[in-house]
Order: sequence, then structure tokens, then C-alpha cells
Amino acid sequence: MQSRLNVAIVGGGIGGLFAANALKAQGVRVAVYEQAPAIGEIGAGVFLTPNSVRHLQRIGLGPEVEKWGARVGKESRYFRHDGAPIAPVQVTDSSGWNATFGMHRADLVAMLAAHLPAGTVHAGHRCTGFEQDSDIARVSFANGVSVEADIVIAADGIHSELRPYVFASSQPVFSGSVAYRGLVAHERVADWPVDRWQMWLGQGRHFLAFPVRAGQLINYVGFVPTDEEMKESWSAPGDPDVLRAAFAGWDPRIGQLLKEVQLTFRWALYDREPLPVWTRQRLSLLGDAAHPMLPHLGQGANQSIEDGIALATILARADRATAPSALTAYERLRRERVAQVQRGARENGLRYDSAYSDLGVRDAEISAHAAFRRRLYDHDVVPDAQAAAEALA
Repeated sequence: MQSRLNVAIVGGGIGGLFAANALKAQGVRVAVYEQAPAIGEIGAGVFLTPNSVRHLQRIGLGPEVEKWGARVGKESRYFRHDGAPIAPVQVTDSSGWNATFGMHRADLVAMLAAHLPAGTVHAGHRCTGFEQDSDIARVSFANGVSVEADIVIAADGIHSELRPYVFASSQPVFSGSVAYRGLVAHERVADWPVDRWQMWLGQGRHFLAFPVRAGQLINYVGFVPTDEEMKESWSAPGDPDVLRAAFAGWDPRIGQLLKEVQLTFRWALYDREPLPVWTRQRLSLLGDAAHPMLPHLGQGANQSIEDGIALATILARADRATAPSALTAYERLRRERVAQVQRGARENGLRYDSAYSDLGVRDAEISAHAAFRRRLYDHDVVPDAQAAAEALA
């Protein structure tokens, strides 16, 4: 080993902060640069599944997930829009291990940030430029700061400033749907169960609810069609009455929950076609910067966590000279896996929005989908990443 790597991560969301933790755990020097004036998250719920929780445990955050999350179990169900049950929801891997949690995004971000040494995260740094040569990479920011690193990781989301330095710019693909998202205090809907994930499926729309923050809050998402393209945003305001109208006449349980909604946010759903390349020399992409996906498998955050642990495992064996090859190995390990998940999320969205002439066929596919989820949750990227790292040595 010539020297410990110095890594700069651009983006202080879930993917960037987890990657920083995973790299720190491997003894790699790392700094995170976030454009917002402070680390935080406006968004509502995130669904953590076994394929990422095992990695949160690896870096020592298992107890925090247990504390702040809300474990969902075998009572989780899919329903038709009127409340008729369709099928159970797969919440375990093939071994029966249940590590499936609803979490508030703000709790997850705060947990990841707090686990890093003081001074690791630098807020108020909006990336404006990048350059590199054979020896070093440089990132410049709007505040006039410029930093050098052996490796730069772009974890700056679907509208990544750094992606064009890796691959030609392309437009995000609008799904034709928006999601109304928000939280309701459990005390306002005291009969709502806090041990399950529930989804209702109807023509052109679907509705999801699961607990977060140890069951203190109920996270809801109402997915509805629209002809209006909007900028992808977690925090655009929505109209609660429009949301209520979209699900009028559905299962009365949904009406009970939505009656308590006073504030909601509207999130336009975009993804991108899978990229053919993530890496250019000393710059590589991670999370939504590499593979933005629709939320219909609940895998956006989970796949970014898989990215982060794979990256850290491979870079643990790299030095300045081998860093570009290590990034190529990381990309090769991850690219097809996440492309499959991206495609799977699109396909599942069609099921959820009942784009079928025969709902019996849809319901059969929903039931059969448990096998796909077991394979998804079984996946542990670390052994393959260790093998990739050893091949570079």
C-alpha cells in the first residue's frame, strides 16, 4: 500500500453519507461536500430492506436502525382498491430473517451524519466544476473552495452536476405519475396498525402506508397519474384536497388516514435509462447519480447503500496508483445489478397501477413477486466485492 486513499464525496444524502461511513470503517480518508447549508432531509419515509440493513449493521448502526425504525412483519399486505386482500408482502429474505423497517428519512440521514467524525461533512458546498489528470482529481464549489482527492464520488442525485463528466447528459424519463407524500401522527389515527406495510392497488393509481420513527408516525404515499411534467423534487407543495379526491371511494381506511392530512408534498416520479458507464478515471457515480429509479420496489436508498459498501470494500485494497482500476471494478460489480432493479421498478409500477385487462393476472403476478423479492433481499454484495478487490491486488 503506497498510502491511504483520500476520497471526496459530493452529496450528503443517504448514499453519500453511508459511503463515507463505510469508507471510514475501512480506514480510508474521506470528506463529504453537501450543497445545502446544513445536513438534513425534508422527505418523509424510506423503506429499508434486508439487503441494505445487513450493511448498516456491518458499520455499527444496527442498534440505531432498531431504535429509530419501525419493523414491519408478516401482517403486511397488498389489497385491491376496495380493501379486498390480494397477497402477503414479502418482508424477509429466504432464511426468514426479517430486517425490514420503515424509517423517517431525516432520522436515517441524522444517524449516518452523527456516526461520522466531526469535520467530515462540509455543508454549503455546491459543486460547480471538475477536472482531473493522471494523478489527482479536483472539485470546485460555488463558494470559491477547490479540493483535491485521489478519488471523487458523485452522490449528488438525479440532477447530478458531476454525471456529465462521466457520460453525456441525458434527460430524466418522466413516468407520468406524481406521488403525494407525507406523515400523520399515529395518535391521530390510533387504530392504525404499526407493525405492517400496506398497499392498495387501483386503476392508474395506488396508495402505500407504513410506520416510521418507532411507530410514532404513519408515512403515506399516494401515486396518481398526471399529464403535467414537474421538476423532480421531494418538497414541492401538494393540495391535501386533491389527494383526498384521488382516493375517494377507496377502502375506508384510506379515507380515515387522509382525513388527518394537513400538509402534503408532491413528488414527480422520474428515472433514467441505465447508464453504460459510471466511471471516468478518478471519478465515479453512486446512488441516484448513477441509477435513479422509480420507487415501486422501495430500493432507491437500499441500492445506494449496496453501492457504498461495495465501493468501500474494493477501495480498502487500493492506493493512489490503482484507484482508477478499483473504481472500474466497483462499476463492473454494481452496474447490471442496479439496471435489473431499475427495470424491475418500472415493471412493478405497471402492476401497482393495474395496467392489466385481467386483474386476476395482476394479482397472480403480485403473489408470485415474493420470489423476486427474496432473491433481492438475499443479495450480499460484500463477498463479490472482496473477490474483486483481491483480483486487483
